Amino acid sequence: MCPLCESCGENIRKINQQVSVMRKEIRNVRQALDGAVRAHRKHLMSVQTAVAKIDSSGHDKTDCTPSSPSSSAPDALEQGMIRTVPIGYITSCFSAKNGTPRQPTICGASRAQLRIQQSVFNNPQHALAGLQQYSHVWIIFLFHKNGHLSYKAKVKPPRLNGQRVGVYSTRSPHRPNSLGLTLAKLEKIQGDTLHLSDIDMIAGTPVLDVKPYIPEYDSPNSRTVFDSQQSQSDTDLTAAPENKQTSDFNCDAESKRDDDDEDEDVIFHPGGKSDTDVSLTASLTEAAPVFLPKETLSLLKEVESFVNKEDSSPPECESKRRVSGRVNNEAPEPITDWPCYGADSSTTIADWIREPPVSSLDVRFTPHAQKQLEEFLPVGRETAEPSDCGRPRFKFLRSPEEAAAAIRGVLSADPRSVYRRTRCRDRLFFFTLDTAHVTCWFGEGFSEVLQVRPVRSQQTKELLQ
Repeated sequence: MCPLCESCGENIRKINQQVSVMRKEIRNVRQALDGAVRAHRKHLMSVQTAVAKIDSSGHDKTDCTPSSPSSSAPDALEQGMIRTVPIGYITSCFSAKNGTPRQPTICGASRAQLRIQQSVFNNPQHALAGLQQYSHVWIIFLFHKNGHLSYKAKVKPPRLNGQRVGVYSTRSPHRPNSLGLTLAKLEKIQGDTLHLSDIDMIAGTPVLDVKPYIPEYDSPNSRTVFDSQQSQSDTDLTAAPENKQTSDFNCDAESKRDDDDEDEDVIFHPGGKSDTDVSLTASLTEAAPVFLPKETLSLLKEVESFVNKEDSSPPECESKRRVSGRVNNEAPEPITDWPCYGADSSTTIADWIREPPVSSLDVRFTPHAQKQLEEFLPVGRETAEPSDCGRPRFKFLRSPEEAAAAIRGVLSADPRSVYRRTRCRDRLFFFTLDTAHVTCWFGEGFSEVLQVRPVRSQQTKELLQ
């Protein structure tokens, strides 16, 4: 083949690649346009709804009595008109979406603070009274950095490496209401501020609510244990009356046995003594006794019971029988039917969560990056030496070792998007952790940290102040 033909073939391949890229870009533009159209329609419907509530005179129909706005609040809730107000905003060691863990368990060293606003409660610390008794709390927040209001019925989770699933089977931030839920560890409470760890929220995240985590109610496995304890206690409660009935039965059986023994032929000895347990062979060796028939003894007992109007049972059995009769006459206490979960309480998750197509990465540090990381001062440490004045300082992390563990946790889960994994493999990856700017690159099955520099931005200066 001549060199001219080879050159033409190479140009044709390049043109085909460019055409393919242009087609994909056009498709992306169309998708963005569709999302913008949906968002525009949503805004238009909200404006139309607001206008429909206002009459021609300019007054709001739903607020006819301004002096009592609380009277219309139940009606608004019943109609689905919900108005949420953030109770506070997160101050986190993650300042941007890039590099923020997608789940709270990925980076255990991540820390944040939540301060309850005084506009919600006059005394925010009163709203936190008793919360220090719990080790973990649920944080309900808003994904305020989505960038657009569009959402789709199917999404591509990064762990699935491009495969589509329903949005409600994932924890994608692009949802109809953009609500997030995370389980954070409660380190301590100081006044109106909650100190949290194991978080996956960036700085400035609006928090809508905080709820305590209770394993007995929130964990199906704990529900099974709790249910077994309740059923065991119920069994003990039900066994107590049975024991009483058993004791009464034993007492009746004992008295009956005494009556049966007394119904035996009683041996009257000449000395006036009687013995109910003496055998016939033993009585032959003694003096000649006098035998009474059974019919005579039973007749005598009937006459005695008729005259005395008393039971022939022992006194202690009588008292037991009276107590048991009093207990049985009372109405039985209602027993709560605790739901029996049993084998149905075992939790199941999707296979791609347990065994994702994207495997964990091995994280390495270059000697230069390790040395840069050791230059950072931990939070709370005072500058005792003059040489510490110019060194960078963490705001949340407590040591360089903890920072290294946090970096390993973030990078081992491969925080890149599917597009960056496939189209930008040879490019550097940047993210911010606390006051450190991390630069790394990804290889086949590993990630290597190249440098860790202090962030010199206005936001970091405000955090340090």
